[in-house]
Amino acid sequence: MRALLCGYYGMGNGGDEALLAALLQMLPQQVTPVVLSGNPAETRDRYQVEAIPRKSLGSVIGALRRSDAFIWGGGSLMQDASSRLNPLYYGGLMLLAQAMGLKTIAWAQGIGPLNQPFSRWLTRRALANCDQVSVRDRTSEALLQQWHRPCLIAPDPVWGLAAEPVEGLWELPAPRVAVALRPHVHLTQSRLEIFAQALANFQKATGVCLVLVPFQPVKDLAVAQFIADHLSEQNSGSHYIYCLSQPQQLKGLFRGVEMTIGMRFHALVMSAAEGCRCFAMSYDPKVDAIARDLSLSGWTLSPTAATPTEPLTALPPMPDTANALCKTWLDFYANGDALTADQIQSQVDRAFMHKDLLVEALFS
Repeated sequence: MRALLCGYYGMGNGGDEALLAALLQMLPQQVTPVVLSGNPAETRDRYQVEAIPRKSLGSVIGALRRSDAFIWGGGSLMQDASSRLNPLYYGGLMLLAQAMGLKTIAWAQGIGPLNQPFSRWLTRRALANCDQVSVRDRTSEALLQQWHRPCLIAPDPVWGLAAEPVEGLWELPAPRVAVALRPHVHLTQSRLEIFAQALANFQKATGVCLVLVPFQPVKDLAVAQFIADHLSEQNSGSHYIYCLSQPQQLKGLFRGVEMTIGMRFHALVMSAAEGCRCFAMSYDPKVDAIARDLSLSGWTLSPTAATPTEPLTALPPMPDTANALCKTWLDFYANGDALTADQIQSQVDRAFMHKDLLVEALFS
């Protein structure tokens, strides 16, 4: 059996690469994967799989004709917050696969935000005819319930991804705190300057080594470098930028840190899975969702602050001063808790429900 895997692969995003690695780890051995990728050569070399260019219509249609199944491979594919073209691309391929008679699976999805009526219609239409659907958060499950589309809900598959050690990490000064930010319209220049100063204050107070982790270097590295330059100017302590391309190593990095301050969704998943304390910086409903599900401390960057009457967005707004940020982190560093071993194992075990769904969908 051949399965065509479709996601935001080969685009240099560590979280999406981790989803692909988890999907390949969970895919039954009888299935030969073919990956749609923004960088087919890199994907072939990294995972030892067949890969084709995701934007080559002829190549994609040819791959569909040679495949028995089509899998949306995890993450927030059907959302129009970053681009209105996302639902058109992913939804169009799903409908095409269904029209060609392939088995179709929407796997480990985070549905939305869907701000446009066409996006909602297309998503509902694509999901309606899938052989199986799994989602990773209660907000997506609630939306599918409104649409009367049965689905499995389970933690993000990256909980179950096998981690690998990172060379040189344990030689860095301890204790270590990881920071994983990304650019966003709500992370303004003034806010970033406040954030960087707060990190310098926090480092001076604790003596930690700051490990800056750009999950998507083409976007995140500039933010990490800005913070690194500010820390150097403040002479606040040791800091390092870690750009890792192997998703298993990216997850393994969090085994060597005491605490993570993360905007990136999968930075929070990976650090929580590796027993690290997590402080969330939310810019998106998917970060709100994991913060709520794991009872994480954190802030929202949204200009519309959460209120007690809106439990789905329970994080308070980010403070306006470096001192307030630093004080909160110091308290969390001293008193915050990581997940227990039993809590982590529960998340990992449930994440493998996505594997069971693949077996059922492909071989039933």
